[in-house]
Amino acid sequence: MELISVTIENPEDLNFILGHSHFIKTVEDIHEAIVCTVPNAKFGVAFCEASGECLIRHSGTDEQMVAFAKKNAQALSAGHTFIIFMKDMFPVNIVNTIQAVPEVVRIHCATANPTQVIMAQTDQGRGILGVVDGFSSKGVETQEDIKKRKDLLRVIGYKL
Repeated sequence: MELISVTIENPEDLNFILGHSHFIKTVEDIHEAIVCTVPNAKFGVAFCEASGECLIRHSGTDEQMVAFAKKNAQALSAGHTFIIFMKDMFPVNIVNTIQAVPEVVRIHCATANPTQVIMAQTDQGRGILGVVDGFSSKGVETQEDIKKRKDLLRVIGYKL
């Protein structure tokens, strides 16, 4: 067994969700879940099939998001892994919906941060062990930092 890391390629700092599932219909069910939750959603999803033909299945509403999802799924090539890239929305808009999809078993991360995926490579294939999402902490927030955080949430419309 070899430990490797795969960096998620995200040149536009887009939000994405990386997760694990267990069935070929994951692509269709995730697609339906997103469009039923966020009308006019712009996204792409790719799923690494783990048996049979072992293809990267894909769907979406935005060609560029689908291309990012396929490219990163291919770099990961870990069975039953899915990745969703999104534009003009945030993971918070859909993460509960994605977790409720019956075949979804785990969300590894939902972020726009630089992300490295820590993986095990065996003679059988690859599996995700965890992720490095963003950077290490640099300190504890001050009262001024708290105010900035709360103000930002109101500016982007997540708090009144």
